[in-house]
Amino acid sequence: MENTTVEAREKSANSGFADGNNLKLDGSKMWNNIQYRILKSISLGSPDCCTGSVYEGKSKLAVLLGDEFLSKIPGKCIIDFGCGEGAAAVDMAQRGAKRVIGIDIREDLLQTARQKALTAGVEGSCLFASATKELADIIVSIDGFEHFADPAGSLRTMSKLLQGTGEVMVSFGPTWYHPLGGHLFSVFPWAHLIFSEEALIRWRSTFKTDGARRFSEVAGGLNQMTIKKFEKLIEGSAFNLATLELVPIRKLRPFHSRLTREFTTAIVRCHLVKRKSNGADESQALSAVE
Repeated sequence: MENTTVEAREKSANSGFADGNNLKLDGSKMWNNIQYRILKSISLGSPDCCTGSVYEGKSKLAVLLGDEFLSKIPGKCIIDFGCGEGAAAVDMAQRGAKRVIGIDIREDLLQTARQKALTAGVEGSCLFASATKELADIIVSIDGFEHFADPAGSLRTMSKLLQGTGEVMVSFGPTWYHPLGGHLFSVFPWAHLIFSEEALIRWRSTFKTDGARRFSEVAGGLNQMTIKKFEKLIEGSAFNLATLELVPIRKLRPFHSRLTREFTTAIVRCHLVKRKSNGADESQALSAVE
């Protein structure tokens, strides 16, 4: 009799727990539905942001990396890591690079890039592929680190592909806490931080049919990169930060500081060099070889 009573109590408790979970799920589903309806009423299609139109008629390389970088290009072997449609790679080939290799995981973008190189007449010195074993004097990464599925892995690959005295030039943004850090999902400033991922993905599915279910699965991917995350990535990599520049959003420049940088930085720009091996590392390496 006592055992029967205990079992009944356990069943009652489990039933109550299940009911509680179901209520939470129902509440979450209802809240996501409300958010989806709000998003749909605000924007019926893809917002016109982060399209790159600001660089039309300009050299994106010159705008983001400056004249000092442009002066380093002639005669160098350069890898454009995350080259996209190849505009920057073609630009570097036209500026006298000995060889430019554009790397990207998307074959559709690589095909577009190859056509651009052909049209520009630099197809002999400007190649595009999903991977390479050729070592570079300079590696360039523009608007990639907020998209890479495995940014730590990307840094390891860069280290393997870079000459010992080489350098990596990085520029990317917006980062996750930027007003438009959600890229396509930023239907208004910081919308990607206000609405749930589920609601935003559902809204996106009304005009994009690729079946993405998470931010990381959309075309190009979004890894929710922040400035703090990026700094930690570099700390755990084979690179040192030779320089780090956080370019403020123009209208928010008066409010840009160490405390507000995640929300007021437009572009993260940095120069990476390989860490110098210490004596212990060198001894271990020599022992391994012997």
